[in-house]
Amino acid sequence: MFGDIMRTYLAAISILAFAACETQTPSETSLADSTPSSQASEAAAQDPYLWMEEVEGEEALAWVTQQNDRSLATLEADPAYAENEAAAIEALTSAERIPYGSIRDGMVYNFWQDDTNVRGLWRRTTLDSYASDAPDWETVLDFDKLAEEEDKNWVFKGADCFRPKGSDEGYKCMVSLSNGGKDAIIRREFDLTTKTFIEDGFVTPEAKQGGAWAGPDTLLIATDWGEGTLTDSGYPFIVKRWQRGTDLDTAEELIRGETDDVGVWPMTLQLEDGRVLQGASQADTFFTTRYWWFPENESDPVQIPVPAKASLYGVYQGQLLVTLQEDWAPEGQEATFKSGDLVAFDLDAFLESRALPPVSLVFHPSETQALEGVSVAKGALLLGVSDTAVGKVMRAEAGADGWTLSAVELPGAGQASIAFASDEEETVFINYEDFLTPDSLLSYNATTGDVVTLKSLPPKFDASDLKVTQHFATSKDGTKVPYFLVSKKDMPLDGSTPTLLYAYGGFQVSMNPSYSPVAGRLWLEKGGAYVLANIRGGGEFGPAWHQAGLKQNRQRIYDDFISVGEDLVARGVTSPEHLGIMGGSNGGLLMGVMLNQRPDLWNAVVVQVPLLDMMRYHLLLAGASWVDEYGSPDIPEERAFLETISPYQNFDASKDYPVPFFVTSTKDDRVHPGHARKMAAKFEAAGLPFFYYENIDGGHSAAANQKARAKRSALEFTYLARQLFDSEESQ
Repeated sequence: MFGDIMRTYLAAISILAFAACETQTPSETSLADSTPSSQASEAAAQDPYLWMEEVEGEEALAWVTQQNDRSLATLEADPAYAENEAAAIEALTSAERIPYGSIRDGMVYNFWQDDTNVRGLWRRTTLDSYASDAPDWETVLDFDKLAEEEDKNWVFKGADCFRPKGSDEGYKCMVSLSNGGKDAIIRREFDLTTKTFIEDGFVTPEAKQGGAWAGPDTLLIATDWGEGTLTDSGYPFIVKRWQRGTDLDTAEELIRGETDDVGVWPMTLQLEDGRVLQGASQADTFFTTRYWWFPENESDPVQIPVPAKASLYGVYQGQLLVTLQEDWAPEGQEATFKSGDLVAFDLDAFLESRALPPVSLVFHPSETQALEGVSVAKGALLLGVSDTAVGKVMRAEAGADGWTLSAVELPGAGQASIAFASDEEETVFINYEDFLTPDSLLSYNATTGDVVTLKSLPPKFDASDLKVTQHFATSKDGTKVPYFLVSKKDMPLDGSTPTLLYAYGGFQVSMNPSYSPVAGRLWLEKGGAYVLANIRGGGEFGPAWHQAGLKQNRQRIYDDFISVGEDLVARGVTSPEHLGIMGGSNGGLLMGVMLNQRPDLWNAVVVQVPLLDMMRYHLLLAGASWVDEYGSPDIPEERAFLETISPYQNFDASKDYPVPFFVTSTKDDRVHPGHARKMAAKFEAAGLPFFYYENIDGGHSAAANQKARAKRSALEFTYLARQLFDSEESQ
């Protein structure tokens, strides 16, 4: 459907935050297919570890095995490891978890993993049963059984389901499966009524791909159509219409982008009267998109007249909802809307005239607010709004004098987010939590406005002696940078507390409070403090907070992070000897930069699925899609800045580095494992100590199932305790 297409397909860059300890395209190539510039070619020729970019190369995997064996021999032999792994497995596979789900036809569908169902079950139950303490679940699809039958390491990546409005037909779903957790998937048609894959139904080959239902017998699909049909970023740029009963290679082409686009993806929207609007989103860059509508019985697509930096979020009461990431003065209208606003216009008026109708303001965030999401329920428009980095839920109502907003009643002042909403269902699920309060699932009735607590988790760690406070550090340019501190109530301010500092700082992704049983058990209960920093680059304060750290301004992000670390030391919370840091993906780049820029400020650095070679990142896997965030090594002025921060190129064997822990995955087809491999190899060649763990499966999360996630978490927290606790404390 229409929605925040860029978030769905691109900003899925994995966030391995405090809560990620319990989180649930082209085929993999050995080296990037892109043609490097002369500068990049010269750099590659000077890189002694280029062979490590051969993902499944015999020599590269032999090195990986050697490093895994060496690191595991030390970490798994640590007296704390076995206890950590057992606690992590218990937390991740416990039956005492909320079975989050989506509603279809009075049934709640849930994906569940535990120690028995490692790959997971897709299951369902009635709404009444779901509200009980012991729901009666019916298995829809058993992924462990499917993997065994087909001899594949299947990882469930979701399902896109459809039936015509008002129809009594059962839902048909395109089920997405990844072999080993890669971004590349296959999609297979599944009948929810019979709980079986449909014989001779729609099936797509493995690729990074997008699809959308255009009717019961029609799909729009963007995939790898063969040589020359993928962008430089490795994503599809041709969208076709595929009819049931025909071969995929006979599908009708609807739109063709360019190889220098990030990608082009199909999108559809089923309106209240049953019409299915067909279209596509063409991502010219990571942050700019053109949206297209395919009029029925016409060959040329029509561009939807919204700014390049905008996202479509669906339709409510006939109004197309648009969020802005830049200021917008619609032609012929007096109003000027600001970056961060939610606006709307009459969709049918546009479809009839093909011109922009009058635009109205739905929501304008304050200086401390940011619009995190928009959800359309049956009878309600709900907004996820972050206020000083804490999420709330607001309801928007249209009236004669414009839109009015009211807050949805919540149990307290913690973090709330919309877990499920559908324009066909009046029941909305809202998740509520904070650092010390376990998750609660709230049921919100969009018709009556009533809020009922459906499920609440018992505490998974002892938080009785813990507190949460929010503080502000001052960055190098004077910007106030907020951070949350979770610590003992009686924490001494003598610099002795082992402290873990986490941040992400990119792609307008917000870091909000969340409850983590794994980190609670493995870190907080043992006396450690945890810090979540809301540095620039994120979305906590809207688009401007993100845009302040783009490209050559990225040092601001790193200065923000350093300022938080320095503030923790200055306030006596911790000291460099006891301060560790962690970050994944874009946050892994942050960790690499911190290794080089302030090795004196930390004693442990967990570098998860990182980008580290910023001279070649745009040539590896999906890297080309991120040049609008980081800058391009092929543009001289942007390259000049990247040369100052690229962790791989700025490695200095003479520096007194803390002992880092590099974590990556062989199957990661988003951020290339070569980044972590090559950086670790430099440490090895210099005779410097380091830990390294590469999961052979797992995709960008570095774990393909809950047991693998538990192992990764146990290794990371065992390492952190070794580095940051005094020896007698870590036992």
